Amino acid sequence: MAQAAQTSALDTNSSPIRVEHDKKRRQFVIRLNGSHDRAVLLYEYVGKKTVDLQHTEVPDAYRGRGIAKHLAKAAMDFVVEEDLKAHLTCWYIQKYVKENPQPQYFEHIYQ
Repeated sequence: MAQAAQTSALDTNSSPIRVEHDKKRRQFVIRLNGSHDRAVLLYEYVGKKTVDLQHTEVPDAYRGRGIAKHLAKAAMDFVVEEDLKAHLTCWYIQKYVKENPQPQYFEHIYQ
C-alpha cells in the first residue's frame, strides 16, 4: 500500500481539502464528494532528481473552486522538500507559480 503524504486546507465551503500523494502512481489526489470524484495532478520522473509536472485535472463540476491550487501547492512543496528539479509541462502549474512567486519554487524549476 502506497504511503500518502497529506496536507490540509480549507476550501470556500469550509470543508477540508486533503491532498494525498500517491508516490507509486506518481500523482497527487484530492477525493471529492466522498471517493467517487477525484482531482489529480500527474507527474513523472524524467531523471534521478528531476520530475515533469505534467497534468492537472479537476472534474467540470468542481472547477473554479481553487481545488487545482491545492494540488499545485502540494506538488511544488514536494519538489522543494525532496530537493528535486521540475519541468512545468502543465499550464496550470506554470500559472500557479507565476501567481505564487515563492523563491524556493524558482530555485527548483527548469526555466
